[in-house]
Amino acid sequence: MARWILRLGAAATAGLAVSGLYVASRVDPNDIGLVRIGRAVATTAVISFDYMTSLKRVEYGTEEYETVKSQIPQLFVSFEEAPLGAASWAQVHKAVLHDGRTVAVKVQHPKVKSQCAKDIILMEVLVQGVAWMFPDFSFAWLVDEAKKNMPLELDFLKEGRNTEEVAVMLKHFQFLKVPKIHWELSTRRVLTMEFMEGGQVNDREYMKENGIDVNEISRNLGKLYSEMIFVNGFVHCDPHPGNVLVRKSTRTNKAEIVLLDHGLYQTLTEEFRLDYCRLWHSLIRSDMKGIEMHSKRLGAGDLYPLFACMLTARSWASITKGISQSPVSKKEDVEIRLNAAKYLSSINELLNKVPRQMLLLLKTNDLLRGIETSLQTRASASSFINMSRCCVRAVSRYEKDKSKSWYGKLKISLAEALVLWQINLYEILLWIKASSLGSWIVDILRHDHPLQ
Repeated sequence: MARWILRLGAAATAGLAVSGLYVASRVDPNDIGLVRIGRAVATTAVISFDYMTSLKRVEYGTEEYETVKSQIPQLFVSFEEAPLGAASWAQVHKAVLHDGRTVAVKVQHPKVKSQCAKDIILMEVLVQGVAWMFPDFSFAWLVDEAKKNMPLELDFLKEGRNTEEVAVMLKHFQFLKVPKIHWELSTRRVLTMEFMEGGQVNDREYMKENGIDVNEISRNLGKLYSEMIFVNGFVHCDPHPGNVLVRKSTRTNKAEIVLLDHGLYQTLTEEFRLDYCRLWHSLIRSDMKGIEMHSKRLGAGDLYPLFACMLTARSWASITKGISQSPVSKKEDVEIRLNAAKYLSSINELLNKVPRQMLLLLKTNDLLRGIETSLQTRASASSFINMSRCCVRAVSRYEKDKSKSWYGKLKISLAEALVLWQINLYEILLWIKASSLGSWIVDILRHDHPLQ
């Protein structure tokens, strides 16, 4: 069976390579459904063959089975790397209007809806095939999310409204720039907006050349997304480097973040948002009872330690000690990657259990973490500090809205002010510790109290 699947995938790939020579000069091969199908089938077939041959002589459910399985290229690669969506569903052009304004025009491919429908069917077939061959893996959540989110990204009027909503919602952040929408030149399939330039947020060389502080960008990005997630519950869920630009303002000479592509947003329910706030607040404070309780409220069940590790990208040992107390080390990064492979089936089980709102947040967390890794700012505690502030503000606002007495509201406000003051003090202490003043104080203490 495995050999038959492998031959089918190889034949499909070879046939498509030949047909690709004919159409290469006419269309983008990624726009051809058969090309994407062939690539997905071939990838799935090769990995399936690897699974079947490697696990054939190992008893199911044993420790040896789990060890061998963790060393095989993971099946989800076929869904991550094989482009199942319409690869070129929209193009963005720079244009100059008759009145001299420079705009960006996003134009949708006319056949994108039918192509997306075909791709979803293909995804369903692959998911069902994987579930049949490997009962440990169920990717039904992937199909559900694709069905829900693809239509949203194809509605440019909805994208325009999202753009304006987030611009108003976050207008107090002077460093944030969101393109203005030209509604008179926009339709459901054509979106015309203000043209904005900048370097990609993960381009350290661009920032160095333009005098932009990578730590400032990382801090501001953390503030931006903490505000969206914890305070407003309206989250831009596609912060890959092509959608987040940085630049130096010619007017103020300050660094700015330009947020593009507002088609995919997640609106969090109040119950989910508050549980997520309380969970992160518990993670930052190393409140183990709170971590367990709020993780379970979010559907993690007994897998709450794994859930906490997935959210923070830290080891369980670091979580118990305090994720804001020590930076991420190379050793810990290696440990996390090894555990990700070892616990793949449990991770998959968890993704099927948590609320669907969580899936896009996990994707957003991973993209932001990737940016921090590129900027080499992941070891900084600033992101946790900003998250903690937003969590405190969000929970306090909810409790004040529920309180019916002025005394109750005052009490909550004073408690909020005290906690925020403590966070500010902690941030100042971290700054002193990292500064030359902190190094000088440490040297004096070491001189006065030498190690025996």
